[in-house]
Amino acid sequence: MSRPARVTMADVARRCGVSAMTVSYCYNQPDRVAPDTLRRVREAADRLGYRGPDPTARSLRRRHNGAIGVVLGEHLAYAFEDPQARRFLAGVAEVCRERGSGLNLIPTTGAAEDVERVRSASVDGYIVWTTVDADPVLAVVGGLGKPVAIHGGPGVPGARVVGIDNRASARELAARTFAGARRPAVLSFPFDRDRRPRLETGPPAETVAFPVTRERLLGVYDQLGDGRELPVAVVARNDREEAAAMADALLDTGPDAVVAMSDQLAFAVLDAARRRGLRVPEDLAVAGWDDDPDADRAGLTTIAQSLFDQGRDCALIALGDRGPVREAAWTATVRTTTR
Repeated sequence: MSRPARVTMADVARRCGVSAMTVSYCYNQPDRVAPDTLRRVREAADRLGYRGPDPTARSLRRRHNGAIGVVLGEHLAYAFEDPQARRFLAGVAEVCRERGSGLNLIPTTGAAEDVERVRSASVDGYIVWTTVDADPVLAVVGGLGKPVAIHGGPGVPGARVVGIDNRASARELAARTFAGARRPAVLSFPFDRDRRPRLETGPPAETVAFPVTRERLLGVYDQLGDGRELPVAVVARNDREEAAAMADALLDTGPDAVVAMSDQLAFAVLDAARRRGLRVPEDLAVAGWDDDPDADRAGLTTIAQSLFDQGRDCALIALGDRGPVREAAWTATVRTTTR
C-alpha cells in the first residue's frame, strides 16, 4: 500500500493563491504577513494536513540546528546521578532557556561508535565534559568548524577550556588540610577510562589521563614537596556509596589527614571515620572540593567553585558568544573538619 503524498508548502500556496515565499513567512516570520493572509494560509494548511516546514531541511538551509551538544564522556544516567554534573548542566540549561536553544546529551564511553555519534549530532556547538587527553572525540569536535567549550580540559586547538586552576586550588587545600599532619593521604578521582579502583603509593602524576585529576594531584605534590610515600586511593566514580570501600582501604594505611577530590568523596571518608570511631579533625582532618549543599552542614573544609556558572560560560561559548575570558573563580572555605 503506497503512502499518501506529503503535502508541501507549494500545495498550500496554490490553494490560497499566494506565493510559496508568503507561506514560508507565515511559519518562519509571521510578523511580516498581513493578519488576513496569515489566517487564510493557516486555515488552508489545516484543511490540507500541512504540518509546517520540515525541521531538518530548514536547519540545513539555515545552517542552524537550535541546540547545544554536551559530550558527557560517561553513560547517560551520570548526567542525573552525579551532583557535579547536575549543577553544571543546570547552568547550561539556563542559558538554553534564555536563548531558546535545545540541549542534546551525547554519552560517550570510549566505544568505537562514539566518534560518529558526536560527528552526526545536529547541534550548533559542543560542550565536552572533562575527558582524557587522548579522547578521539576531541579531534572531531575541533574539526567541525563549530564553537567548542571543554570543561576542565584538556585544551585542544579551536576550543575554549572553562574551569578553575585545579593545581593552585589543590596546593591551597593541601596546605590547610595537611597542616600538622604526619601521614597525609589522598582519595582520588579515576586516573583513566578503565576506572579501576586501587590503592597506590606516590603514583606519578604524568601518567594520569584525566586533566582535572592530574592537576589536583600535582598541586598536592607541590605542597608536600615529595609525594613518593603518599597513599592515593583511586575510586571508580564520584559517588559517596561506591567510594566507601576505597575510603576504608585508605584509612587502613593510617592517615591523619585526607584530601578528597570532591565533597562526595570527602563524605565517604567521614563515613569511614565515624565507623572507626575516629575524631574529626583531632584524629583525622578531611577536606574536599565543590562546596556541595551538604558541605556546610557537615562542617567540611572545601574548595568552593560554581559549577553552575561554569556551565553557563560553556553554553555561551557553544552558542557562538565570545564568552568569558576570565578563569573560573574558586575559594578555600575552611570549616571544622580540618585543624
